[in-house]
Amino acid sequence: MKKRKLGKSNLEVSALGLGCMGLSFGYGPATDEQSAISLIRAAFERGVTFFDTAEAYGPYTNEEVVGKAVAPFRDQVVVASKFGFRFGPEGKQIGTDSRPAHVKEVAEASLKRLKTDRIDLFYQHRVDPNVPIEDVAGAVKDLIQQGKVKHFGLSEAGMQTLRRAHVVQPVTALQNEYSLWWRKPEEEVLPTCEELGIGFVPFSPLGKGFLTGKIDETTTFDKSDFRNIVPRFTPEARKANQALVDLVREIAKRKNATPAQIALAWLLAQKPWIVPIPGTTKLHRLEENIGAVATELTRDDLREIESAASKIPIEGARYPEELERRTGL
Repeated sequence: MKKRKLGKSNLEVSALGLGCMGLSFGYGPATDEQSAISLIRAAFERGVTFFDTAEAYGPYTNEEVVGKAVAPFRDQVVVASKFGFRFGPEGKQIGTDSRPAHVKEVAEASLKRLKTDRIDLFYQHRVDPNVPIEDVAGAVKDLIQQGKVKHFGLSEAGMQTLRRAHVVQPVTALQNEYSLWWRKPEEEVLPTCEELGIGFVPFSPLGKGFLTGKIDETTTFDKSDFRNIVPRFTPEARKANQALVDLVREIAKRKNATPAQIALAWLLAQKPWIVPIPGTTKLHRLEENIGAVATELTRDDLREIESAASKIPIEGARYPEELERRTGL
């Protein structure tokens, strides 16, 4: 597996990470613990050294699974987790909370669940409109000075927030959604990351599964699947957006690759400091995704994708309005 560095930080990780959220949360019923541990260990055996979790996934259960899975090779991998929410009874999310004291409490709890003495990359999961980002960055800086955290990250933050945070504690990575069907980061986010030397970690790099070509307008999702409330996943939007999948499939055929591999290879080709974190619960999908690292797209391929994709309007918002309001602050 090729390696990449996240920005100027010198934090070196595998060119593809593994997003672990879906093992516990978000896309239907949770995977049983033993299968989840086996999948994470299979990823490590195949060269993946970057594992992404959060207290919110479950909540809490995903960190425990990741902690158990990586225990035998903890010093050879980078574990990223996240803070910034408050939870009520039965783990229901009840808003953001990035007050410094809470950030430190979350760090202690995450360290216990992850069975480790440090979190390699600690992201603010969503910007808290009630807490100045300087205070948040200061709290993480304290944790870094204590050795409990190695690097600071932000997720779905706006560019002014990113700049202000970076002054207090250098930001190693920004994690936002980015894929062939959500390209907004190209406007401001990627240029700002380049300017400041910050790595970029795209989540949902396969468009929440849509770019794999395995989903069409007739697909039904489990009742606990987050995609049921996503405007972009209504049957009408899926039908309209099929044109993008057809384009990716066409290129894949020519390159002797799969649509998922083309979608990931396209992201990897954008910048050398981009590290996508596709998630999966299936070993054959994990192996397929890892195959993207060896899938080379030429300048001509990239030009062709660019030209064709620019003519395909994408239907539907990527989040329901209430969730979209939490991003880009």
